Amino acid sequence: MRIGILTGGGDCPGLNAAIRSVVRKALASGYETIGIKYGWKGLMKLDIYPLDLNNISGILPRGGTILGTSRTNPYKHPDGEKSILENLEKAGIDALVAIGGEDTLSVAYKLYKAGVNVIGIPKTIDNDVRGTDYSIGFDTAVNIAMEAIDRIHTTAESHNRVAVVEVMGRHTGWIALYSGLAGGADVILIPEKPFDIDQVCQIIERRHARGKNFSIVVVAEGAKFKVEPQVDKDGTLIVQDLRVDEFGHVRLGGIGNLVADQIEKKTGMEARATILGHIQRGGVPTAFDRILATRFGVKAVELINEKKFGYMTSIQGNNITEIELSEVVGGLKMVDIELFEVAEVFFG
Repeated sequence: MRIGILTGGGDCPGLNAAIRSVVRKALASGYETIGIKYGWKGLMKLDIYPLDLNNISGILPRGGTILGTSRTNPYKHPDGEKSILENLEKAGIDALVAIGGEDTLSVAYKLYKAGVNVIGIPKTIDNDVRGTDYSIGFDTAVNIAMEAIDRIHTTAESHNRVAVVEVMGRHTGWIALYSGLAGGADVILIPEKPFDIDQVCQIIERRHARGKNFSIVVVAEGAKFKVEPQVDKDGTLIVQDLRVDEFGHVRLGGIGNLVADQIEKKTGMEARATILGHIQRGGVPTAFDRILATRFGVKAVELINEKKFGYMTSIQGNNITEIELSEVVGGLKMVDIELFEVAEVFFG
C-alpha cells in the first residue's frame, strides 16, 4: 500500500503534526508514504517525493507545512481531474490523505466520486468545516488573536482609545467570538449577525459614561453592516479586493479600518484599527492543535486500513471519529448563536 499526502488551501499551525502522524502510523502499518507538494497543483504536475522517518523528524512543533500548499482547484483547469487520476496511477498511489478546509475537501469528494480512495483531514483556522467540533489550526489562531487583544488593551487604556481588532473569518466568526470572549472584548462583530454601527457606538458610549475610558472591538474580516456607511471614494478605505482565487473567494480585509472610522466620526472618540492578518496563521502550534493533528493522522490511516474511503476524520467532544465527505461539503459550520449570546452579556 502506498499512501499519498497533500496539504491544500491556506497554511496553518498543526499541518506538520498531521503529516508526521500519517507517516508514522502508515510506516507502522507497513505502508509507504509519498509527499505531494503544493496541494492539488503538485498532484496535477506529479511533484512528489518519498516521506520517511528522516524527513519528518523534528517537524511536530513547526508551523506551516513541509509539503507546501496552494489554492489550486483542479476543476478550474482543463483535464485537471484526468491528470490527477493518471498521475495517481503513474505514482502507484493507492490511497490519498487530503488535509485541508472546505475547498480542499470538496475537491477530495469529487475525486472520491471519480474512483479515488480518499480520506480527508479537516484543517482551517476559521473552524468552519462541517462535521467536526474543531479543525487543525483554530486553537492556535485563537490564542494568537487573544494574546494580541491582551497587548492592545494596555495601549488602548493608556491613550483613551477605542481599539478595533480585525481578525480572520471570511464567512464565519469563530475566531472573533472565541478570541473576543477570551480577551474581554467589549463588542464582537461576526459575519453571521450583521451589525448596526449606531448600536455599536451606543454600547461604547454607555461604557465610557460609567467611567471606562477605552474599549476593545473585535471584528471578523467578513462581518457585515446592516446598512453600508457612506465612504469616501479616494481608495483609502478598502473593504475587499475584487480579485478572486480559483475557488471564487475575494481577498477580504479593511473592515476594521472602516469600523474604526465610523466609531470615531459618530462618537468623537479616537479609534484605531489593528489588522492581525496572516500573523494568525503563523508560528508554532498549541498543544491542543498538535494533539488534535496527531490523533487525526492516526485515525486517517486506520480508516485506510479499514478501506473506509470517502470519509473525513472528526472530533466530537473528545472522541475521534469519522464522517462522510458528502455530509461535509456544500456548506459551512456557522457560529452557534447561543454562544454569541453568552458573549453579548459582557458587551460594554
